Amino acid sequence: MAERAPLWAIFVLPALLLAVALVTAGFDAVLAAGARNGRLGSPREAAARATEPGREVLRQLVQQPRRTRASDVPLARVGAALLPVAAVLAAVVLPLGFRSVSDLPEGIVWFNAMEALAWAAVWLAGWGPNSTLSLIGGYRFLAQGLAYELPHMLAITTAALGAESLRVGDVVDAQAGVWFAVWMPAAFGIYLLSAMAMAFWGPFDQPAGHDVAGGAASELSGADRVLFLGGRWLLLVVAAAFSVPLFMGGGHGPLLPGWAWTVLKTAAVLAFLVWARRRVPTLRMDRYLELAWVVLTPLAIAQALVVAVVVLNR
Repeated sequence: MAERAPLWAIFVLPALLLAVALVTAGFDAVLAAGARNGRLGSPREAAARATEPGREVLRQLVQQPRRTRASDVPLARVGAALLPVAAVLAAVVLPLGFRSVSDLPEGIVWFNAMEALAWAAVWLAGWGPNSTLSLIGGYRFLAQGLAYELPHMLAITTAALGAESLRVGDVVDAQAGVWFAVWMPAAFGIYLLSAMAMAFWGPFDQPAGHDVAGGAASELSGADRVLFLGGRWLLLVVAAAFSVPLFMGGGHGPLLPGWAWTVLKTAAVLAFLVWARRRVPTLRMDRYLELAWVVLTPLAIAQALVVAVVVLNR
C-alpha cells in the first residue's frame, strides 16, 4: 500500500505535471524541427526549439480572443478548462515511488472515471463555438472514445485482477518480483494504445486533425486554447505515468530510490509515445473502430481470462 504524501503535495502536483508536460512538448518540438529539416541541429538550436511551446503559450495569452457568431462562450470555456482539471484529478492516485496524494481503495476506478470527464470536455469544447469544424472534432473524439474505452477498461482491470485489488498501491506491491508487463503483454500494449487515444495523440489525433483545421480546438483562442491544448499534454503525461504503477513495477528497482525509478520509467514511456506519433500515420476512424472491436477487445478479454486462471490457481 502506498504511503500518503504530505498535504503540500496537493499543491505541488499540478505544477509538477505542468513542468513534465512542458518538457515533453519541448522534446516533441525538437523532433518536429528535426523531421522538417532532416537533422536535429546543434545543441544550441535544439535548446531554442525546445522553448517554442513556452513562447507559444505566452503568445496565445496576449493574443486578442476571437469569437464565432452565436457561439456559446461559457460552454466552450467549461470544456477547455475541464480537460486539465480531469488530468490533474486523475493524477491524485498516481504514486511517485511509493507515495501518492491519495491511495484510494478504488483508485483504478477513480482514474477511469476522471478519464471519462475528458469525453465531456472535448465534446463541449467542440460544441460551444457553433462551428462545423470544431463540432466534427468533438464527435470524432466521442466515436474514438467508444472504440478505445472497452479494451482500455479491460486492460486496467486485468492489472487490478492480477493484484486482486483496485488500490493502485496494492497493484505496485504485487509487482515486487515480476512486472505485470512481463506476463500481461497484451494488456500492456492495449493500455499504451488507448493512452494515446485518450489524449487524441499519435495515430489517434483525428479529433484535433489538420483535415478539419484543428478539429475540436479550431475555434479556440487565447487562454481557452492554452487550457485545452495544455490539458491534452497533461492527459498524455498522466496516461503515460499511470502505465508505470499498472504494468512496470511502479517504484520497484535496484539501487535507485522509488521516486527515481518512477520518473525514469515515466520518461521512457513518454519518449516512446512522442516518438510513435512521428512513426505511425493517423488512423482513419472507421478502421480504428474495426480494429478495436474485432482485434483489441477479444485480445483484452483473452488476456484477462489468462490472468484470472493464474490468480485462481495461486
